[in-house]
Amino acid sequence: MALREVDIGEMRERLHEVESLTQQLKEKYPAEINAFLNFMQKAEAGPALSVKQKELINVALSVAAQCGWCIALHVRHAADAGAGRDEVVEAAFMAVLMHGGPALMYLTPLWRALEEFLPEAKSQPPHP
Repeated sequence: MALREVDIGEMRERLHEVESLTQQLKEKYPAEINAFLNFMQKAEAGPALSVKQKELINVALSVAAQCGWCIALHVRHAADAGAGRDEVVEAAFMAVLMHGGPALMYLTPLWRALEEFLPEAKSQPPHP
């Protein structure tokens, strides 16, 4: 069974929801969200891994965590950092390897994010 046609803008809407939530939290719970954002900034600042490597790890963790918003965010960031489709899919398969069938199902939103942020001519999911 083929994946359904990608709704153009669906993953961008997820990104908008993340931005909107973050803004609302900054207004209503600034201490809590700013503490998290500061921790995130410090954790991402380490020099041992490139931004692309970190985002590919985040893609895998997003699939394993089964978080559609995280998938949208980190596929977009991975694309912005220069990752290609095959790198993103390979990272996602590492999550499937470690997390099993439920993670495999989250390749569905991952595929939508790829179509939106790393498009190519009518691609199909990879086959073994």
